[in-house]
Amino acid sequence: MITKIIKAITIGTLCISSFLYSDNIIDMAGKQRMLSQKMAKDYFYIGNKINRSKSTKELKNSLITFKETQKKLNLEIKDDEIKNLISFVDMSLNEFENISKDKYSLDNGIILLDLSESLLEGSDYVVKALTKSKASNNIIDIAGKQRMLSQRIAKYYIAYQSGIKDDNTLSQMKESVDEFNKILKELMANKTNTSQINKDLANVNTMWKIVEKFYLNIEKGGLPKIVYSTTSDITTQMNNIVGLYVKSLEVK
Repeated sequence: MITKIIKAITIGTLCISSFLYSDNIIDMAGKQRMLSQKMAKDYFYIGNKINRSKSTKELKNSLITFKETQKKLNLEIKDDEIKNLISFVDMSLNEFENISKDKYSLDNGIILLDLSESLLEGSDYVVKALTKSKASNNIIDIAGKQRMLSQRIAKYYIAYQSGIKDDNTLSQMKESVDEFNKILKELMANKTNTSQINKDLANVNTMWKIVEKFYLNIEKGGLPKIVYSTTSDITTQMNNIVGLYVKSLEVK
């Protein structure tokens, strides 16, 4: 229901954004996309009793960060339509948080997986609305997607191992891997990269080439801890790279 409401107001939202927002605000909104996937991933890891202590701590901290960021975005953003969309994301977040506190079950996992998609969709539309007025912000949007995709890959990997073994889980996983590949090549070819950005992207590329096959081998499974750690490392690295893009745009 919430997803349908978000879609209904999206067209108007993307067309009326006339304010110019700072790169830091766009980066902040972009991190919400990543957190939407990270929280769901941690829920499934907790339910499977894998990396339980770390996942429990991460889920708690991510929920706090997500809620605090929503408040900051609502204060900083002046566009009423975008603020309205933020409110709908908050509704999905409330449902997500309530289910995440319940005892793990396959039924709860299916519902929470769907809610994580609503959180992602709503947060992504907020980013699109914020970047529409300023073309240079697109690189922050694109690089920021990699943070989200790394966590999305882990989410679908562990969701499949948790029993959600349908065609959608497989296709979403493989599409996320394909999109990560595409964006990584695009970022590495970007001519405005600083030498540090190129160096860090090369490190991500090296790591990615080693672990990509693990992710695609989702049906075989058996590597949940490797998937958890490598996707977390890639997320951290990409977060640093986004910060470098923000910094490089500030000096122009």
